[in-house]
Amino acid sequence: MSERGEGRATVGLAVACGVVRAALAASFLSAVADRLGLWGPPGTQGVAWGSVPKYEEYVAQLNWFLPAGLVPAVGWVATVCEVILAIGLLIGWRLCRVAVAAGLLLTTFAVAMAVALGPKPPLDYSVPSAAAAAFLLAAVSRAR
Repeated sequence: MSERGEGRATVGLAVACGVVRAALAASFLSAVADRLGLWGPPGTQGVAWGSVPKYEEYVAQLNWFLPAGLVPAVGWVATVCEVILAIGLLIGWRLCRVAVAAGLLLTTFAVAMAVALGPKPPLDYSVPSAAAAAFLLAAVSRAR
C-alpha cells in the first residue's frame, strides 16, 4: 500500500473509531435517559420504561434469580456503569479498558436477556452487535 493509501486508511480507521465511540456512548446515555423518564413517561411511543419503577420491573424480569431487595441496587449499578462508560468513551479515557468493560456489560446484558426472554429480544435490540463493536474498538485502540 502506498503512503497515501496508508494515510487514508489511518484517517478512515480514526473516523470509524470515533463513530463507534459516539454510538455506544449515545446508546448508553439514551437508555439511562429512558429509565429516568427524560424521553417521556411510560406508554409514550418509543419509550421502553419511562420511569425508574418500570425499569426496576424490567431488571427484576432479567434477574429473576435475585432476591427482590437486590433488584434496585443492581439497576442502579448498571445505570452508574452505563454513565461512566459513556463518559469514558466520549472523552477517550483509557479507551481500551473502557471499551472492554462496555463489551462485557453489553454481553452480560445480552445473556441475561436471552436467558430470561429468549434469543430474539437481544437480537432485536442489536445488543450482540453493540458488544462486538465495543470489543473491536478495544482491539483497534490497543493496536494503535
